Amino acid sequence: MSKIRVAVVFGGRNSEHAVSLMGAGSVLEVIDRDAYEVVPIGIAPDGRWVLAAPGQSYAIEGSKLPEVDTSGAELALPSSSGMVAMEPGQIPRSLGDVDVVFPVLHGPFGEDGTLQGLLEMAGVRYVGSGVLASAVGMDKAFMKQLLKAAGLPVGPYVVVQDRHWRGDRAQVLKEIEDLGWPVFVKPARAGSSQGISKASTPDELEAAIEAARAHDPKVLVEAAIPGREIECAVLESLGDAGPEASLPGEVVVKGGQEFFDFEAKYYADQMALEVPAELPAEVTAEIQSMAIRAFEALGCEGLSRVDFFYTPAGELILNEINTMPGFTSLSVAPQLWAATGLSYGQLVDRLIQLALHRPVGLR
Repeated sequence: MSKIRVAVVFGGRNSEHAVSLMGAGSVLEVIDRDAYEVVPIGIAPDGRWVLAAPGQSYAIEGSKLPEVDTSGAELALPSSSGMVAMEPGQIPRSLGDVDVVFPVLHGPFGEDGTLQGLLEMAGVRYVGSGVLASAVGMDKAFMKQLLKAAGLPVGPYVVVQDRHWRGDRAQVLKEIEDLGWPVFVKPARAGSSQGISKASTPDELEAAIEAARAHDPKVLVEAAIPGREIECAVLESLGDAGPEASLPGEVVVKGGQEFFDFEAKYYADQMALEVPAELPAEVTAEIQSMAIRAFEALGCEGLSRVDFFYTPAGELILNEINTMPGFTSLSVAPQLWAATGLSYGQLVDRLIQLALHRPVGLR
C-alpha cells in the first residue's frame, strides 16, 4: 500500500514567519516516515509557495531567525488536481495528490482562516480548526466576545479601531485610561507575542499602540491582571468522545523579561514550564473544564492552547485561545501533552489522523 502523503506547510506572509519554521522543523524531524510520505512546502514572505530546498534551515542560528529558502521549485497553489511544480526552463510537473496538509503556520494569511478556506475550496483535508474558528481565534476582539457570550470570564479590554485612532485619539486614550494602569497593548490579529508592550503612563500607551499598529491597524488594550499564568491544551478525540484537556502548566518567565514576550518564548533559558502546575485539585479541574468550553465555544478542531490568569484571590480569568499554538517540541502545548502522557511524535500522528478522519466540506 502507498504511504499517506502529508504536505507540511510553513513560513507565511507575516511577522511570525520564523516561528512557523521552528515548529515545522520539529514536525519534520519527528513525523513517522514509515507511515507518511512527507512533502515540505514553504510560503515565502512575498507569498510564493516553494518546495523546501535541501539546505533549508528551521532553527534560530545565533541571532539570525530562519526564513523560507526560495531556491526550491515554485509551486502552484493546491487544487483538486494536487500540487504542480514550476521550475524555470522545465515543463510543469505534477507532484501528485496530497492526502492531508499539516499547516504549521501562525498569524495572518495562515492561521486566520485564509489558508483553511483555500484548502476547503480545493477539497483537501488539513490539520487544525476550520475557517470560522481559525478566523475568530486569530482576532482577539471577536474571540473575547464569543468567550464572554459562552459565559467564560475574560478581563477588561478596549479595542482600538484604525479609524477611531486616526480620527479621535483623545477619546480612545480616555476610554483606555478607565482600565487603570498598567495595561498591555497588542495587535488584535497577531501571535507569538509580536508587537506586545506594557504601558504604565499615557506617553508609554501612545508609543505602545503605534508599535502594535506596525503589525495590525486593529489593536487590543487589556487591563493588567495580577496572578499566575496558567496554560492548558485541548485536543480533539478520535471518534465521538469529545475533546480532552491536558494537565495545566504554569509559565515562569526567566532572564529578566517583565512578561511572556517573544524572547521568553523562543530563546533558550528564558522561560520554564512547571507542569503539572501546583494547584488545588478543584482548580485544575475547573481550568480543564473551562479550556474545553472555550474550544467548543469557537467550534475548534484538532488542537488549541488556552491561556489563563489565576489571581491571588483564587479567580480564574481566561486570557485567550490559540488555534495553532507554538509547535516546536519544546513549545508549551506539546510539553503539556507530553506531561499528560502523549509524546510529541504521538501528538503529531494524532493530529494527522484526526484530519484524515474528518470529512471535507460542511460538517
